[in-house]
Amino acid sequence: MTEIRAVVTGIGCVTPIGIGVEALWAGVQKGESAVKPIDRFVPEGLRSRIAAQIPHFDATAFMDKKRAHRMDRYSQLAVAGGIMALRDAGLDAEDLESERAGVFMGSALGGIAFAEEQCGQFMQGGFRSVSPTLGFSVFGGAASCNLAMEFGFTGPNETNSMSCGSGAVAIGRALQAIRRGEADVIMAGGSEAPLAPLSFGAFDMLRAMSTRNEEPASASRPFDRNRDGFVMGEGSAILVIEAEHHARARGARIYGELAGFGLTNDAHHMSVPLPSGEQAARALKLALSSADMSPDEVAYVNAHGSSTLLNDVTESKVIRSVFGSRPVAVSGTKGLYGHPLGASGAIEAAITLLSLNNGWLPPTTNLSDPDPEAEIDLVSRQAREIKADAAVSNSYGFGGVNAVLAFRKT
Repeated sequence: MTEIRAVVTGIGCVTPIGIGVEALWAGVQKGESAVKPIDRFVPEGLRSRIAAQIPHFDATAFMDKKRAHRMDRYSQLAVAGGIMALRDAGLDAEDLESERAGVFMGSALGGIAFAEEQCGQFMQGGFRSVSPTLGFSVFGGAASCNLAMEFGFTGPNETNSMSCGSGAVAIGRALQAIRRGEADVIMAGGSEAPLAPLSFGAFDMLRAMSTRNEEPASASRPFDRNRDGFVMGEGSAILVIEAEHHARARGARIYGELAGFGLTNDAHHMSVPLPSGEQAARALKLALSSADMSPDEVAYVNAHGSSTLLNDVTESKVIRSVFGSRPVAVSGTKGLYGHPLGASGAIEAAITLLSLNNGWLPPTTNLSDPDPEAEIDLVSRQAREIKADAAVSNSYGFGGVNAVLAFRKT
């Protein structure tokens, strides 16, 4: 039996550097960081007081006021991304066979920020002051279920919560479902809205975030000698993933093939990557094997590049171990939009596809003094035009999650 191929036909996103696929790509090309002093709450007592916030998101631009009111920000971002993705794919939900359409989402924290807000309301005014939507807003699956209800998709539906690998895992699971013939069309990606005092503060207490508060635009600096932690962000990105025969039959514009997926776990530490990087390297090799792709075919690696001291060193070892000394281009794009946790892998999957389509590879923003311990000669400091037919996107997360996606031009 011939294996069903999966292709990406639509992209929708809500990010700090742009809302919608065209705005996202324009933001990547512009190369300006969206990191600023946080104004979503007063960061009193915190070491880190900066974040990458979405400046002008209005949920009612995508849904009526009543529906928007019944969702927290986490679900609003997901549904807005999904609406844009389906539109970008040239699909009308009413024309799809509902049982052959599904949703796979990822989020590290789900609706926890809304729960935090409502807890404050409860402490001040008791149960009568709490939103009646709390119960069905805070659970992790709210995003994928709201997307399914938005479009009437009754096929497979799942939300994973594998920390910062969640968005990539969701896209990988969609690939597997398409290959198994479970659906013809799947919306897959990640959504995250973590900018609330306790949620933000929890990572601050781990001393995982940058304290470059006086220079926020240069705070997220993957692979730089002077990096001091990640910068928290928010956002969503949704890909429309179709069985290739379904997309070809309707004459769809195709961004590229979602060709491979690899997933492993370090089984080492909740917040520290395995120093050898061997399981992250195995995830990369699994993605290439799944794609029937050799390392020599890969022209670009979109790195996880979290701007943390340990991750960037380990990731460079991983890339070296798989690609050797051959000149594969590498860049980390979190210098632009921070680290939106479970949404980051989906945003970076979108950027990787757009890079392949446009033959333009983004630089590593804020990389001014490369860290020799990160073997950083691999990493691009400048944008470059390049003919690239295949690329991979790395995503790593707390708990030792390693998720890798492989893409190919069609």
